[in-house]
Amino acid sequence: METVAIKINGMPLSVPKGITILEAARSAGIEIPTLCYLKDANEIGACRICVVEVKGARTLVASCVYPVAEGMEVITNSRRVREARKTTLELILSTHKKDCLSCVRGGECELQTLCKTLNVEDQERFTGENPVYEIDRSAPHMFRDNNKCILCRRCAAACGRWQGIGVLGPNQRGFDTHIGCAFEQNLGEVACVSCGQCIVVCPTGALGEKDQTGLVWDALHDPSKHVLVQTAPSIRATLGEAFGMPIGTNVEGKMVAALRRLGFEKVFDTDLAADMTIVEEAHEFVERVKNGGVLPMITSCSPGWVKYCEHYFPEMIPNLSTCKSPQQMFGATAKTWYAQKMGWDPKDIFMVSVMPCTAKKFEVGRPNENAAGVPDVDVSITTRELARMIQHAGLLFDQLPDEKFDDPMGESTGAGVIFGATGGVMEAALRTAAEWVGGKPLEKLEFDEVRGTQGIKEASYQIGDLTIRVAVVSGLANAKEILRRVKSGEASYHFIEVMGCPGGCVNGGGQPVQTASVRNFTDLKGLRAKALYEDDAGKPLRKSHENPSLLKIYEEFFGEFGSHKAHEVLHTSYVKRPRF
Repeated sequence: METVAIKINGMPLSVPKGITILEAARSAGIEIPTLCYLKDANEIGACRICVVEVKGARTLVASCVYPVAEGMEVITNSRRVREARKTTLELILSTHKKDCLSCVRGGECELQTLCKTLNVEDQERFTGENPVYEIDRSAPHMFRDNNKCILCRRCAAACGRWQGIGVLGPNQRGFDTHIGCAFEQNLGEVACVSCGQCIVVCPTGALGEKDQTGLVWDALHDPSKHVLVQTAPSIRATLGEAFGMPIGTNVEGKMVAALRRLGFEKVFDTDLAADMTIVEEAHEFVERVKNGGVLPMITSCSPGWVKYCEHYFPEMIPNLSTCKSPQQMFGATAKTWYAQKMGWDPKDIFMVSVMPCTAKKFEVGRPNENAAGVPDVDVSITTRELARMIQHAGLLFDQLPDEKFDDPMGESTGAGVIFGATGGVMEAALRTAAEWVGGKPLEKLEFDEVRGTQGIKEASYQIGDLTIRVAVVSGLANAKEILRRVKSGEASYHFIEVMGCPGGCVNGGGQPVQTASVRNFTDLKGLRAKALYEDDAGKPLRKSHENPSLLKIYEEFFGEFGSHKAHEVLHTSYVKRPRF
């Protein structure tokens, strides 16, 4: 690697040629503040918070886009630099709605943190016309408040570059510039897929999920309701971040303890339904392969991906697995088999799910998701919403004991756990399908080729007499590319896993918000996924079809895998949606 010699704040450094001043400073233990910069997505130098002095340059330069060069001398903290950053922040604040005490991002706002760090005291230095925008609450999963928008364009970059959708972007010019949808439509009127990636990259409270914790509190206080909760695989690997724990800390035991203390009658594990999804999906895949069904079969666990397919690739709907997502399978099983077992009326069960995904809020209202005649799931809350409930209840999360999920819907295998990482669904399905098709136990359970956080992974496996070609995709821009290859004939697969969010559920739109400085320089997806793979490795059971609780449910209620009863309760259908 070719290097160049530079100086930052008088300190000599040797750094790779071509990297930016921002990256060079970081490698030297110096953090230059940013607001708009998002690595590999939004490298536009627009906010001017990251400006630095470069010897010989006539003006301050944006360090996030300015490459280093041989002999360059940089000052990152001069009086001129500090004053420029402070003035920029004051200008941003001049049109910013400052309700920090009640803002959903209060205490976690990057703008607020920078103002405190740079000692911005005069918030009224620049006064004048202040545009007022109506809050857009039209989407089922989120709100959009342009009164708090700082025009960093991170949301537009995440939607356009990561997801390949682009329903958000800057409208008009100059002082009238604002973020919106085409033709000033509301978010609920466009082909948004509810993924929430715009929310987790927003530095302020301009974007947020629709908080439904009030509905959950109401249910918990209703003595006529049996309030049950299920938690998705990835939550145990991310919830701790909301309480200051290191990224990738597995907090399963404390999470269960917290939910029990919030008042839930039963605390269950969605991983059981992940195992259920695998046996149904593997059965469906084997049937398609044997009987000439539509291939490639594509997973249906990610509601953001499913909605994307319905909007943008409706011709591929027959390729989707008919399996409900684990969230919906769990709710459907709870309100049929478990209700029957407990002697409860399904209408008296209030099913809450804790999910990494804002698209789950949309999914609970989809058609054909009501196996017992009532919604399979009543309310889906994000990891962030659960964290707020724990805080509101005054629970000292890090001091809680480790407790276990309730039986019988709390038992799962390692295959269910890894659902939260990209490639996890594929690996779990292969563990089961390979044994069913091959007719013998697997010697090695790890399918390393489909692991990792890359956006597109491909592999081939010899299973019995069949060579199975698979692809694993995360992020909808990558899904678009894979589907293009399939349609053009450039690529041929038997089975494709698609996760709507880059990196899978561990990086979902409902996960704890991390600052850009963490997202840009830390392997957030990898650290979170590592916790799930470690959990899988330590499980006594690692194949979905060997889960004893699952087998009992099938014995008592569903019968065989893929049975008529299973299809009535655990499978669903899809609809073509308008693209514009």
